Amino acid sequence: MARGDQKTFGNFTFTETALEGVTIVDCKTYGDDRGYFMETYKQPDFEAAGIDCTFVQDNQSSSSRGVLRGLHFQINHPQAKLVRVISGEVFDVACDLRSGSATFGQWVGVRLSAENHRQLFIPRGLAHGFLVLSQQAEFCYKCDDVYHPNDEGGVIWNDPTLAIQWPALAGDETFDPTKIILSEKDALLPQLSSLL
Repeated sequence: MARGDQKTFGNFTFTETALEGVTIVDCKTYGDDRGYFMETYKQPDFEAAGIDCTFVQDNQSSSSRGVLRGLHFQINHPQAKLVRVISGEVFDVACDLRSGSATFGQWVGVRLSAENHRQLFIPRGLAHGFLVLSQQAEFCYKCDDVYHPNDEGGVIWNDPTLAIQWPALAGDETFDPTKIILSEKDALLPQLSSLL
């Protein structure tokens, strides 16, 4: 798929973003007054869209409003990820750190929520993070390699080179960086320039 292309396979619509390989996945839902049903992953449909991964680990986190996790990557064991939100809403960000990429240092951001059922596929070689916009969010993701705790890398969330445009939290009119909640580890992540 070329950038901006949109293709449908089965119950999924795949939309390529400005970063090669980073793909928005919209899932068709079937609902009535009892609730809804949807497929969140089907290997043949994803392969038809050019997403040919073998996912080996599923993760889930719960975070409150204003929590920002990231921007993370693994150094020697990079992971492709398929991310989604099952409760609440987040602003999900992927940053291109692939050496030689025409979009190195650029980012894309997508709102993922329990209501829009949207997913984001992030290929290997990108840093990833998200900001919780709602009061609470449950975040789930598949990885194509297991987590290696001694292989962590990252870039600080407010890196001036990346200049990510984080949105306002739910209930706020504008983005307020003083309301961001970081782990001690994420607060100490370096700027991109120190990794070059």
